[in-house]
Amino acid sequence: MSAAPAPPQPDSPSAGGGDKVLAAAQHIVKTLATSKNAADDMIRILSGFDNRFSSITSDLFPSPDLSASEASSSSEISASAAAFDAADQLIQAWDASPEALVFEAPEDDVAQYLAAVDVVVDHLSRGGAGAARAGVAVQLAMARFEEELRHLMVRHAVPIDPTGLFFSLRRLSLESMDDLVASPDNFDAATPHSLQGDPETARGGALGGNNPFADDQVFDPVRPEAVDDLRAIADRMARAGYARELADAYCGVRRDLLDEYLSVLGVERLSIDEVQRVEWKLLNDKMKKWVHGVKTVVRVLLAGERRLCDQVLSVSDQLREECFLESTKGCIMQILNFGDAVAVCPRSPEKVPRLLDMYEALAEVIPEMKDLCLGSSGDGVISDVRTILDRLGDAVRGNLFEFGKVLQQETSRKAMMAGEIHPMTRYVMNYLRLLVVYSETLDVNLEEKSKLYEDASLECIFAMNNLLYIVQKVKDSELGKILGDRWVKRRSGKIRQYSKSYLRTSWTKILSYLKDDNHGSGSGSGSGSGSGHSSSRMSIKDKFKNFNMAFEEIYKNQTLWKVPDPQLREELKISISENVIPAYRAFLGRYGHQVDGGRYPGKYIKYSPEDLEDQLSDLFEGSPGSANHSRRRT
Repeated sequence: MSAAPAPPQPDSPSAGGGDKVLAAAQHIVKTLATSKNAADDMIRILSGFDNRFSSITSDLFPSPDLSASEASSSSEISASAAAFDAADQLIQAWDASPEALVFEAPEDDVAQYLAAVDVVVDHLSRGGAGAARAGVAVQLAMARFEEELRHLMVRHAVPIDPTGLFFSLRRLSLESMDDLVASPDNFDAATPHSLQGDPETARGGALGGNNPFADDQVFDPVRPEAVDDLRAIADRMARAGYARELADAYCGVRRDLLDEYLSVLGVERLSIDEVQRVEWKLLNDKMKKWVHGVKTVVRVLLAGERRLCDQVLSVSDQLREECFLESTKGCIMQILNFGDAVAVCPRSPEKVPRLLDMYEALAEVIPEMKDLCLGSSGDGVISDVRTILDRLGDAVRGNLFEFGKVLQQETSRKAMMAGEIHPMTRYVMNYLRLLVVYSETLDVNLEEKSKLYEDASLECIFAMNNLLYIVQKVKDSELGKILGDRWVKRRSGKIRQYSKSYLRTSWTKILSYLKDDNHGSGSGSGSGSGSGHSSSRMSIKDKFKNFNMAFEEIYKNQTLWKVPDPQLREELKISISENVIPAYRAFLGRYGHQVDGGRYPGKYIKYSPEDLEDQLSDLFEGSPGSANHSRRRT
């Protein structure tokens, strides 16, 4: 540890002069200190030049009842100048020892330096005499801060250990999805050879089903003990007008460290040409590492960088967002560039499983990236991610098409010895099993994503929309023949189940207000106490009132929900109408006259059955409904 340089000591003043200096110092502290801590910092600075200043205490401060005449303007200027002189000399003394590091010195020395910087920055902001000298002192301090910020982030960087903190790359290479469809030696060499074994078991390995890396693991890229020092530097640089220099220093270090992390994770920086030249076996391994790497980058590295930005750069929201995006941009682009390069590689069926893994991994982290990347610049990053996702999807389709071409071109006339299973049979069936595995996984993923909705009714709408889309795509393509009618019927049954669940969660409560609680059809005449009749009528009014409020809440929300398929949308509206309209018409016919006979009947009976029918026609259109067409009763 480098020792702090000893500041030059001023000449010893005479006894009388010493009293004046102490008095001036006392006034400096009183004038500039905004808190006891700030006063203590100033006293430490002054004590570095003359030990007698250490005797300054709160007892020496002028009492608040001193007359204004005792503190002349000239002495105030002198006191401010003396404080600036002391701070300037301290900064100059540190600058004379460039190898020494402030933040490796004792805490008291660090506090003195920070206080001195505050003094010269304040002096510069006031302008006037001595501003040029203050500007030089600020420049010296900011240059030191830049270097020390870099030093602190590098020295206190937390390394990634793939064998411990996250996962073993060697084990990843051994345990990953090693192949779903075999291409025996006597089968055409152009056909897939990387797809062996059981699809379910193999695929679980690829996606890290038993990955020891926990998704909720928190990774702090800088040790906690350095964060306060980094924030102290960032605050002062930003307030001194050196935000650009701060951003450059911060982002430069973070970019370099993220590059190192990616290298440790096995995610390489490869151009499209380099990827195109990689043989399949090696490319397959790189794609496996990419699948794990993209999740680790987003959930661990980027999440850690987000927290670090929020902690260190809390002085400015704009600076915080700018530095996060700038420092992580290279890391994100390296991930995306590899995905883009793989997507445009020559087509071959063996790439389908790995491409599907890459597609799923990237799609899975997009919501998390949206939470990390804020603002308009963040929107641009998400747009780039979605573009690569689309290209990976196109690559999957293209390679599946290549699978069909391989089958058509297989014209081997060689008979199998002893009538055994032909390699083409094994190859095709394993490939088809693979597609089924991914279709089942899609169901699981949709169920998980539907749970993101707090509203149970909207969860059902999401599930219906997505399941119907899948079923339609399968039925309208050759996938229908592969997956079969049973597969389609099972998912169509799930859509009906979600439809019933939607009706139950959305409309059960509102229909409860239309139940007959034996209020009697009563003509309003006759026997019975008047109070009983009044109580019954009030209960009916409450039912109409509660029904109106519940219906209007559903209308407000569910007109914004969207069901893109016209047939499903109409079927839902019909189901709602068949449950709600008859119940409302019956309740209105039985008890409406009891409310009509009272005051303000339109307050309670706001809708006719026809009004409700019109309102229901607005649901699921994805835009605010217009109630202008309702024929409300008056």
